[in-house]
Amino acid sequence: MSKVSLNKVKAGEIEFKEKVVAINRVVKTTKGGRAFSFSALVVVGNENGVVGHGLGKAKEVQQAIAKGIDDAKKNLIRVPVMKGTIPHDQWSKEGAAKVLIKPAAHGTGVIAGGSMRAVLESAGLTDVLAKSLGSANPHNVIKATFKALSLLREPIAVSKDRRIPLKKVFNG
Repeated sequence: MSKVSLNKVKAGEIEFKEKVVAINRVVKTTKGGRAFSFSALVVVGNENGVVGHGLGKAKEVQQAIAKGIDDAKKNLIRVPVMKGTIPHDQWSKEGAAKVLIKPAAHGTGVIAGGSMRAVLESAGLTDVLAKSLGSANPHNVIKATFKALSLLREPIAVSKDRRIPLKKVFNG
């Protein structure tokens, strides 16, 4: 059984910024010649804790990007952002891609590679340390990053679950 993510978001009237992570040209060889099509991997976010990813496929690049943006707006999640960083370390895996995300001190910046950087910046994280391990396939890295971000828990929720004061969550 897979755990249903509780932090899904509806697109509604939110203003998003789009980032194209990868464009792939696909060739299908037929009797009449070659047929080209494109797939675009897109990340959208409002840079305030809401982020989504999508894949669009079409005969032209612009149409593929537009379809990817529409798909990304259907797969939005809310990320707990605390002072520009995340509340705790998180590790996740998707396929052969493994992802480690850690909170960082103010002024550190986003230290992440390629497709992870696009997701973290679109979510509105300004100070975070991230490492992609294993496969560098952008599809799996983005899925693993989203899985890690959706597993993050806000300190208030943790204090309610454990029935301890919020101060004790941070100070142990």
